[in-house]
Amino acid sequence: MEAREVILRPMITEKAMLAEDSKKYTFEVDVRANKTHIKQAIEEIFGVKVKNVNVMNVRGKLKRMGKYSGYTKKRRKAVVTLTADSKDIEFFEAE
Repeated sequence: MEAREVILRPMITEKAMLAEDSKKYTFEVDVRANKTHIKQAIEEIFGVKVKNVNVMNVRGKLKRMGKYSGYTKKRRKAVVTLTADSKDIEFFEAE
C-alpha cells in the first residue's frame, strides 16, 4: 500500500489536540492497514520517528432517516506516539 492510501486524515478533536502535548497524534487510517503499514506511512509522510502505534476499530452507528435505517461507515483509528527527540507534526500553519 502507498503511504497516502494508508493515512486518510488526521482526527482534529478536542481530546486529540490535548494529547499532542505528549507527542500523541490521532489519524483515521484504512481499515486494511496494520501497525507496520501505519508506522512506515507516518515516518515517510511527516519525516518523524515513531515510537508506538495503537489501533482501534470503530463500528458504524445505526442512523435513521424517517422509515429508512442504515449504518454509517466503519472506521479504523490509529494513535501514534512519537519519540522524545522527534519533531512535532504541524497540521496548521501558525501566522
